[in-house]
Amino acid sequence: ARTFEVARVYRFKKGSGLPVRVPVIEMVEIGAGGGSIARVDDLGRLTVGPDSAGAMPGPVAYGRGGTHPTVTDANVITGAIDAKGFAGGRMPRDDATAREATRTALGEPLGVSTDAAAFGVLEVVSETMASAARVHAIESGVQLGDRTLIAFGGAAPLQACQMAQKLGIDRVIVPASAGVGSAVGFLRAPVAFEVVRTRYQRLASLDVDGVNGALAEMEAEATAAVRAASAAESVTVTRRTYARYVGQGHEIAFALPDRPLDEGDGEGLRTAFDAAYESLYGRSIGALVDVEMVSFVVTAAGPAPMTPDVPAPTGAGSGERTRQVSDSAAQAPVEAAVYARRALRGGERVEGPALIVEDETTTVVNSAFSATLAPTGDIILSRIPSRMGDR
Repeated sequence: ARTFEVARVYRFKKGSGLPVRVPVIEMVEIGAGGGSIARVDDLGRLTVGPDSAGAMPGPVAYGRGGTHPTVTDANVITGAIDAKGFAGGRMPRDDATAREATRTALGEPLGVSTDAAAFGVLEVVSETMASAARVHAIESGVQLGDRTLIAFGGAAPLQACQMAQKLGIDRVIVPASAGVGSAVGFLRAPVAFEVVRTRYQRLASLDVDGVNGALAEMEAEATAAVRAASAAESVTVTRRTYARYVGQGHEIAFALPDRPLDEGDGEGLRTAFDAAYESLYGRSIGALVDVEMVSFVVTAAGPAPMTPDVPAPTGAGSGERTRQVSDSAAQAPVEAAVYARRALRGGERVEGPALIVEDETTTVVNSAFSATLAPTGDIILSRIPSRMGDR
């Protein structure tokens, strides 16, 4: 995106923040995670976040001095986080203190059991995330039902099925190494550099020499930056422009040829813009109005670093067992099978309720979903057709 809103006064509401016109990956900040603190507010309502216990002292169950119940504590109490698989069994947990903190801070003020309070925390945080996704989808003009939800990080796989149900999404992917996905992405991503220059041009009077000169300078700058940062011998360059029909206030991007422009490119650029506009808005204005290009973008990227592939599942040491878990689909405690992720075989299907545990996270498969291990090591969660009524 070309603009981003920071410091929204009204949560998730477009137009209530400060617009910043810089190239960004468009995101919506939700303020909900494993460390989000749960409390009962002055109106007697259960609320979660946006303040967090962080990593230090962290959730009460960490035993590092945390005193406020958090989403992680709720997952511990409801059975979603398996003690034997938590951080590979290397980090002891203080479950008793977590239960006591949840009972005194939430259960007693709400007049419910500790287990019900913990389940309520998970419902609230999942609805908070789902609400933000709905608002973002409406602002972007897209439907969520045919989308795929990707759950990465330490906490997301715990809530993914619950959130998918709230959004009417039938497919979820939990990538391999989900709990350390940011580190994996950092190691695998190529070094890239983007240069943006404002240069107003109308297609009807396109200054080909001026545009080519500007693009050449931008390409030299971007390529030099990538080579300085990565010592890359080969650099891939892409070029695009942001344009609009004359008189409009918002621009859309479309790709430019990967060569210098010539005098005969005007018609091709017009066709490319019309196609991009129609793809976004469903129709184009055509030749009735001229097109004006506002800015140009050149991106240079080096080759992706050579990193080892994710080890193939061995299928060894399955050790299946069961434990009681509060199931978000059944809205009741159920017996869930527990699987080690490394023990699953490619193509193996696990029907919920189940827990798939690994060192960095746990994937909760509620009773409305099944899980299949893809050859890539990713877990594919799919809604069970016979249980579609659980939407």
